[in-house]
Amino acid sequence: MSVTTPAGFEAAGVAVGLKSTGARDVAVVVNRGPLKVGAAVFTSNRAKANPILWSEQVVKDGVIEAVVLNSGGANCFTGSFGFQTTHQTAERAAELLGVGAGDVVVCSTGLIGTGDDVFRAKVLDGVQKGVAALSVEGGEDASLAIMTTDSRPKRAAHVGAGWSIGGMAKGAGMLAPGLATMLVVITTDVVLDAGEADAALRAATRTSFDRLDSDGCMSTNDQVTLLVSGASGIRVDAEEFAAALAGVCDDLAAQLQGDAEGASHDITIRVTNAATEDDAVEVGRSVARNNLFKAAIFGNDPNWGRVLAAIGTTDAAFDPYDVDVWMNGVRVCTAGGPDRPREDVDLTPRATDLVIDLRVGEATATIRTNDLTHDYVHENSAYSS
Repeated sequence: MSVTTPAGFEAAGVAVGLKSTGARDVAVVVNRGPLKVGAAVFTSNRAKANPILWSEQVVKDGVIEAVVLNSGGANCFTGSFGFQTTHQTAERAAELLGVGAGDVVVCSTGLIGTGDDVFRAKVLDGVQKGVAALSVEGGEDASLAIMTTDSRPKRAAHVGAGWSIGGMAKGAGMLAPGLATMLVVITTDVVLDAGEADAALRAATRTSFDRLDSDGCMSTNDQVTLLVSGASGIRVDAEEFAAALAGVCDDLAAQLQGDAEGASHDITIRVTNAATEDDAVEVGRSVARNNLFKAAIFGNDPNWGRVLAAIGTTDAAFDPYDVDVWMNGVRVCTAGGPDRPREDVDLTPRATDLVIDLRVGEATATIRTNDLTHDYVHENSAYSS
């Protein structure tokens, strides 16, 4: 269950000392199939890391031969040195694989603003060792190599009739939407052209990664890349493939939510009966980014007043005095007033379900978030130490 589940892909994950722990820190994923189709979506943060600036150019022609990823350093705000490092990374991989450097996507994750000759040498050494270690069994090692503050690897797969999709992801903090919100590589052996791959990926990320809003902080390095090998020789019905891809992305998004830094509650916010889907997303996101609400959930306090206060800041169409709110199956607010006693709500389980019924239409949307905890504050206060 990894990026090497589909036919036509090899991967590797190696350790070269970028992480002080000695764990794997460079991953390589290569498309060996008859098709070299690729698509990607990137962070919409205007502050972009060097690998993002490079990879945005790589994907323009819809061709991706390989992806090189490193943890242990974001290579962001590192000046011309950083862009040269990214360029050399792609060139080294291209030379070893016999492909063009302009067809190699580069991804980095870790601390922003750090990088020196030692960092560059280790990344290039990782490319050398990673290419040498490529195999169809290397998907799990690759998923380990991209972890930073993650406590566990994230992998998912869908197996169809003679074809499949595989994926890996990293992310535990700085999870807020902007087309993509983490490092993700997805592979498939179906037959797709570049336009079809791009459309399917954007549709899948729109309802999965783009609706994961763990801490409201958008990274400089995030991207989701889809590689298409065509090795199965099968052209799948467009709707069937889109549903399968969306399912893999949703699975990975849920795993990212479940591993968010310091979180003690995984909160699923379901906005129902909105006038439009955009309204539903806006309302859900307003709650997901409300620190008072997130702190209340950490304290197992079903404070629905904070929900109404949060959604009242939006431009969505609804009457705040005609809204119902449910927490873990208990309607605590109806028509903008109290309903069941707060004592009826059990918020001790990690899984927390919040339903907001706007009662104005038929559109729905789901946003994933987490609570705000002491551990989150501590981990991020000491991140660079």
